[in-house]
Amino acid sequence: MTALNRVPSLMARAGTASALTLAAVGGSIAVPGLSGDASAAALATKALQVAASKKGSPYQYGATGPRRFDCSGLTLYSFKKAGKSLPRTAAQQYNKTHHISAGSRQAGDLVFFHSGSSVYHVGIYAGHGKIWHAPRTGDVVRLQKIWTRSVWYGRVN
Repeated sequence: MTALNRVPSLMARAGTASALTLAAVGGSIAVPGLSGDASAAALATKALQVAASKKGSPYQYGATGPRRFDCSGLTLYSFKKAGKSLPRTAAQQYNKTHHISAGSRQAGDLVFFHSGSSVYHVGIYAGHGKIWHAPRTGDVVRLQKIWTRSVWYGRVN
């Protein structure tokens, strides 16, 4: 039995603090679910929080924040504040994400609106069929229900 296989029973007998001590003195622990996926989830959660904090900011074509945004400007700004650079336009952002199915979408994933093969709008998935986005001239950053099935999803890694 390797040290890694013994960790769950050690933790059960000695408690989490002792298992952490074991790791600090040269052992290793595998934490279920903590991997590249966890760091991507943390990134997405932070970006989602940033986008939500911009609620009510006016739409302005070409704007990338911090006070005014267009759709891809909001996603670019939100992920930049979370620590990840994205390209400028919605189509470029789509090309830089890991494409996922609607069934795999999670809060913080990007939602790309398309007509045929052309991406024309992007928002950040907030869960429950809603996105944070900067809709159009005369509108503001807001939470809104996804209004069409013509969407693709992408995960920022």
